[in-house]
Amino acid sequence: MKAVGVLGNFTDVNAIVSAASKVNEAGYTSWDCFTPYPVHGLDKAMGVKRTILPYISFVGGCIGLMTAIGLQSWTGAVDYKLNIGGKPLFALQFSIPIDFELTVLVCAISTVVGLFHLCKLPTWWNPFQSDKGFAKAMDDEFVIGIYANDSRYHQENVIALLQSAGATDVRVVHEGEEHN
Repeated sequence: MKAVGVLGNFTDVNAIVSAASKVNEAGYTSWDCFTPYPVHGLDKAMGVKRTILPYISFVGGCIGLMTAIGLQSWTGAVDYKLNIGGKPLFALQFSIPIDFELTVLVCAISTVVGLFHLCKLPTWWNPFQSDKGFAKAMDDEFVIGIYANDSRYHQENVIALLQSAGATDVRVVHEGEEHN
C-alpha cells in the first residue's frame, strides 16, 4: 500500500511547538499540525507567513466605494439628470450612506470569498482522517503530520525526527487503511 505520510502524537502543548519548529528547520514543506484548540506561537514555529486576507478586504472595500460613487455620479449627473431646487446633480454629502453601505457589502463579500479561497474550503476530506490517533487531535492530543508527497520525505528520517522531537506515538499511515 502507498504511504500517505507519518503522524506523530504529542501530549504536551510545548512539545508540539518545539517539534513544529524542528520540522520547519528540517526543511519540510508538506506538513501540518492538528490541535484540539488554537496554540499560541504554533504558526510562528511552523513558519507560517502572515495572511494576505486584510489586503483582499481592503481592495474589496475600495472597489465597493468606487462603484458606489461612480454609480451615483453617473446616474445623477449623466444618465438621469434631475434639477431639483437648483441643487447640484451630484453631491458627495448625500451619497455618503450609499457609499458606506456598498463599501461594507463588497468588503464583506470579498473577505468571505478570499477566506474560502486561501483556506482551500470546502475541503471535505484529509488523507489522515482514517487514523485513530489523528482523531485524538479533536480531543486531547496534538498531532503533526508529514505528507509523503514532500520532496524531503524519507520514511525512516521522518519517523526518527518525530521521535527525537518527543512524539509519544509515531506511525506510518497508508491509503485506505484504518489504524487503531
